[in-house]
Amino acid sequence: MSALQLIPAIDLKAGQCVRLRQGRMEDATVFGDDPVAMAKSWEARGAERLHVVDLDGAFAGMPVNREAVENICAALTIPVQIGGGLRDDATFEAYLAAGVRWGIVGTRAAQEPEWVEHLCRRFPSQVIVGIDARDGLVATEGWAEASRLSARDLARRLEQAGVAAVIYTDIHRDGMGTGINLDETLALAEALSCPVIASGGLHDLEDLTRLKAAAVAKPGALLGAISGRALYEGTLDFEAGLALLAS
Repeated sequence: MSALQLIPAIDLKAGQCVRLRQGRMEDATVFGDDPVAMAKSWEARGAERLHVVDLDGAFAGMPVNREAVENICAALTIPVQIGGGLRDDATFEAYLAAGVRWGIVGTRAAQEPEWVEHLCRRFPSQVIVGIDARDGLVATEGWAEASRLSARDLARRLEQAGVAAVIYTDIHRDGMGTGINLDETLALAEALSCPVIASGGLHDLEDLTRLKAAAVAKPGALLGAISGRALYEGTLDFEAGLALLAS
């Protein structure tokens, strides 16, 4: 495995593969109507893991595209991480039973951190926390609601619970192609002992170069970066990105 992973994202909305801009459901671009075929193509091209989000589930508070997720897991050999609507034990357990390697919790993690502590005891090394922030403050309910909770404070508490990783997304940059908020991502990584996955705004090889340099400076702090729109629109060549990270 490469030291730093480039993780393709598949966001599901009404059974289609889409990307949003800044988390706005009304601003979605459709990139495909066959999530399984899309997932298999990323595996064939060298992906080491796949990031899947049930966008409808994130807003509904429960899985909406579960069948598509289950079909993706059945078709792949690489591990899958899923977020969007994981707000109770039963949902988390059902996804793991369907072949998901890691469940990503966001909204309830921010509202009820003790639940994450409970999940980590039940499912060791399989809980990832997604911290989605706007101006450094945590956003919940599919990014529709803002809190007064600092992303860093929440991450520090949840790492003590034993989460496998933290995904940090800068909402202002997500889907905008303006580059990862490297300063905030690195500040979070330096404050934690668990690995951080960068998300939101990855645009091109230059962004990956900066991310790789940061990873070399602090080994183990960054696990990788999630990319969606940049890969689908071609501003970031996936194979070139893998080669860069492996060099």
